[in-house]
Amino acid sequence: MKLTVIGSGDAFGSGGRLQTCFHVTTADKSFLIDCGATSLIGMNGLELDPNAVGTIFISHLHGDHFAGLVWWLLHAQHVSHRTTPLTIVGPHGIADRYRTAAEALFPGATAKEPRYALEWREFAERTPVTINGITATPYPVRHPSGAPSYGLRIECDGKTIGFSGDTEWVEALVEVASGADLYITECYGYEDPARFHMNWRVIEENLERITAHRIMLTHMSCPMLRHADSIETPHVLISTDGLVLDL
Repeated sequence: MKLTVIGSGDAFGSGGRLQTCFHVTTADKSFLIDCGATSLIGMNGLELDPNAVGTIFISHLHGDHFAGLVWWLLHAQHVSHRTTPLTIVGPHGIADRYRTAAEALFPGATAKEPRYALEWREFAERTPVTINGITATPYPVRHPSGAPSYGLRIECDGKTIGFSGDTEWVEALVEVASGADLYITECYGYEDPARFHMNWRVIEENLERITAHRIMLTHMSCPMLRHADSIETPHVLISTDGLVLDL
């Protein structure tokens, strides 16, 4: 399994980074974890084929995590002329939120049925959903987004990826990360508190409880990025756009 960081930034492009998106491939699968507004830019920059992606998992309905679907689906319909099926899985109401965003930005964008099979699925709290051989389990986190926000535990081909989504510390993150090959955690701040987000000091305090083999920090603000080089914990990685990890 290979994970490519398409976007490692926060909502504001701190440090010139793209918004949240992770591209995962196995021998026969290709999927995304989150699809921020800049995701298609990142995919194109790395010469990765959007049409090869069969499943997109969305943690919560903030624009820097799901708004890339607007450009992704327009591209599939009008530019790449996608023919292969695509399944999008996210919180309750994801299809309606997508349509609202798409129509606000590109009026008429959703009027025509896609030329390929497009399926929308909704998460239910702590209920595993298996799509195309990939199992994702959503855990409730604390980050208001107008719909449930989740941390995701994704299992595929004997590997496990945990993802915090955006949240302040909640106990469910221990389960999300438990024994994972990689745990991706938002780390918006270094030590200053930010409501509904985490900082490095909180993560550091809980490292013994986060039992993933590797931890990768993402979604970092400018203050956090200024301190990133000072973090020397051996199994903690700092994400960067374009980083590739073998799991």
